[in-house]
Amino acid sequence: MKFAEFRAGQVIEAGPYLVTEEELLRFAEVYDPQWFHTDKAAADKGRFQGLIASGWQTCGIAMRLAAQAALHDSESFASPGASYVKWTNPVRPGDQLSLKATVIEPRRSRTQATLGLLRWRWQLFNQHGAEVLDLEVTSLFALPASAGGEG
Repeated sequence: MKFAEFRAGQVIEAGPYLVTEEELLRFAEVYDPQWFHTDKAAADKGRFQGLIASGWQTCGIAMRLAAQAALHDSESFASPGASYVKWTNPVRPGDQLSLKATVIEPRRSRTQATLGLLRWRWQLFNQHGAEVLDLEVTSLFALPASAGGEG
């Protein structure tokens, strides 16, 4: 999508994305090697009674879905960060995650004419409809100087 296509209140959906046990373990071993992500036997006896995905992996899945649904072929070039990140329920092997991205505010920068800012809320839900991730992120877009007005 192009920056000009985003509107406040717009909802963009993508998915599902299947989380496999192999992918969960591989990610955790490299990036988040805590026992409840990497040790099936110990995780089975733990608080969540089974392996759960790293929250950082969950964020990566949301990014993949947002890129596929909205950022591919856009003018997006970076992000200054997220206002908040909440992991509301664990993600387990076999979960199918779907993204609901709600546009909060698309606007041109007041100080840089060629910069678009998109604030949006990303929520991931599993196949049962339970929310597993909630975050608000800002995406930056490189815009032509000749384009006018707010997005």
